[in-house]
Amino acid sequence: MTHDAIEQLGDSIIQHGTVNDRAYVMKVGKTDCGKIVDFVVSLARRKGYSKVFAKAPTFARDKFLDRGFVEEAKIPEFFRGKGDGFFMSRFFSAERKEEKQPELVSQVLEIAEQKAGTMEEAALPSGLSFQTMEKHDVEEMARLYRQVFASYPFPIQDPDYLAQTMDENVIYFGIRDEDKLIAVSSAEIDYAGQNAEMTDFATLPEARGLGLATFLLARMEEGIRRLGIKTAYTIARAYSFGMNITFAKHDYIYAGPLVNNTQISGDLQSMNVWHKRLRD
Repeated sequence: MTHDAIEQLGDSIIQHGTVNDRAYVMKVGKTDCGKIVDFVVSLARRKGYSKVFAKAPTFARDKFLDRGFVEEAKIPEFFRGKGDGFFMSRFFSAERKEEKQPELVSQVLEIAEQKAGTMEEAALPSGLSFQTMEKHDVEEMARLYRQVFASYPFPIQDPDYLAQTMDENVIYFGIRDEDKLIAVSSAEIDYAGQNAEMTDFATLPEARGLGLATFLLARMEEGIRRLGIKTAYTIARAYSFGMNITFAKHDYIYAGPLVNNTQISGDLQSMNVWHKRLRD
């Protein structure tokens, strides 16, 4: 399976390739900020990508704006509970810039906002158990991800990738029905920035409707709060009622849309950014 490349350039990290038809600046280093903006614009033109997307701190925002980027979303106090975070995008085609399903996006947000703050204490149905995943679980995790997603922006269907990210900055969580893994999720942690992306939620079709994502999210928040993480956020599929409702119920605040941002199961999908300040 083809995946987009992840490269470190100076203190910055970039993912790019044809799978998502984009370059994504995952981390902007302060010392090479100006060079990175120029680099990704040149890279997109050279490779023919139709979007560049960046997760940028305040010091980089104007540099992106000066190069034709727009601010699609903003998370206050994103870095270390102090500096704001900006999701900056530049489109290289009119088609990529235009939302394909604006009515559906509006409907999902409207229903999610109606459910805001309605989370009750999460509990697992009888017979199910929660765990933090470990290296010996990666084959089973990859198999579950392959069942749920035909394709995905990161190679989570590859057990070697899952093991590698466990060594780096990702904590995976799972729910079992006896011995069978039926749901999984992850927290991708920026320890220096004291924020974490709540992501990679997947539940087997036969286990949906049991509130497993809701339970996972509650346990994930408990876990990362103990690590000193101040802000949790997600980049959720804009067309998914379930995931947007889950985050709204947990008091996450909507920060903005990322239009035609991410390829999931063969289609470019718009995403919604949600965030939550974790209290001590």
